[in-house]
Amino acid sequence: MKKKLSITIGEEKIKELEKFILNGRFRNKSHIIEYSLDKFLKGEEK
Repeated sequence: MKKKLSITIGEEKIKELEKFILNGRFRNKSHIIEYSLDKFLKGEEK
């Protein structure tokens, strides 16, 4: 089950995220954050 999470990040970082969405790599900002968090957590397990 997914839950809603609110975060605050800089405007420039949001613009960078939106570039990934526009080029079709990710569906939305939530998709980017979830993908990135998965990668981070897998790296921490090592």
